Amino acid sequence: MKKLLQVSLLASAVLVGLSGCKEEQASAPAAVEAAPELTSFEAKSAYAIGLSMGRYIGSTLEKQQELGVELDNETILRGVKDGFTDKGQMSDEEIQTALTAYDEHINGLIETQAQEQAATTLAEGKTFLEENAKRDGVKVTESGLQYEVLTEGEGAKPAAEDVVTVHYTGTLVDGTTFDSSVERGEPASFPLNQVIPGWTEGVQLMSVGSKYKLFIPADLGYGESGAGSIPGNAVLVFEVELLDIKAAEQPEAVAEAPTAE
Repeated sequence: MKKLLQVSLLASAVLVGLSGCKEEQASAPAAVEAAPELTSFEAKSAYAIGLSMGRYIGSTLEKQQELGVELDNETILRGVKDGFTDKGQMSDEEIQTALTAYDEHINGLIETQAQEQAATTLAEGKTFLEENAKRDGVKVTESGLQYEVLTEGEGAKPAAEDVVTVHYTGTLVDGTTFDSSVERGEPASFPLNQVIPGWTEGVQLMSVGSKYKLFIPADLGYGESGAGSIPGNAVLVFEVELLDIKAAEQPEAVAEAPTAE
């Protein structure tokens, strides 16, 4: 699972950048009644930096609120303002300690959430495969791969070492599409032995011109870790059409050395 962007990284960068230009300020700036006019190069640059930083922090905190972590916006702003002065309430060592603890806390929550999601996905996938195996037309191989023949072709079947050209659409069991050569409008070609085991096994069952639906258990897919938008322990459903096969190139024969008489 991808790690959520961590605001502490941004905070560290901001504080490091500000530490070289700290200046004592006589008093806090007065409240702004109206937005300043952004007419000069300097004004536009300054506002763009502040706005992008604020949006980045805001979107990051919003994601982390889903983990149950809520930070007070006013306290964050006070810390940013204090970063321009020598009046910060924490030393550099205390800042680093707090940010490190924050990262560890967030990472722990992410890991816990990922484990809980993986356990739920595993249970849902098991139920799905058990029910799916009962449907007419669904066959189950020894490895646990399930497949359904939508169209049976009459061409050759590939070997694992061959390069195949296919059109496919991959979905989760809830119907969410995570990848599709059909949507891209361009078929994909790759060596069959360099993809997930469920593909390597399933496509070898197909003849050119065939269209199958493959139901791939997690252990034949991306396993506990998942990949990209695919959660850990996810059952994958692929609708695959085998368009062409290119046999693997054979190494050139090496002539035998002549024997001494």
